[in-house]
Amino acid sequence: MGKEAVVTDKAPKALPGIYSQAIVANGFVYCSGCVPMDAATMRLIPGDIQAHTHQCIKNLKAVLEAAGSSLEHVVEVNVFLADMGDFAKMNEIYTQYWGDVKPARTCVAVKTLPGNTDVEIKCVAVLK
Repeated sequence: MGKEAVVTDKAPKALPGIYSQAIVANGFVYCSGCVPMDAATMRLIPGDIQAHTHQCIKNLKAVLEAAGSSLEHVVEVNVFLADMGDFAKMNEIYTQYWGDVKPARTCVAVKTLPGNTDVEIKCVAVLK
């Protein structure tokens, strides 16, 4: 099995030596979790769970496109929330993405996320 790391400056940089933004293998793109970080400043953006959800998906979109895929080709999403009380507001934004046939999804609450943010999202997509 061959695998290839995906690197783009249109999404936050991966921590060197720890993980890749994504891996392409066997016709799939496996994206690492994205937090609501700005690629230029490498800082979490200000705002609420909805702004943060948009930013996470924007980052995933950039990584997917660099890999030769797109949001339309996503087959699985995992959402990590710091507070399950944000579930409905996150979903208001989430449902705007991925077309009519939504990917399979898991959403769980976790104790803490990187940078003490409120959401992290990762996904798996097929190549175009």
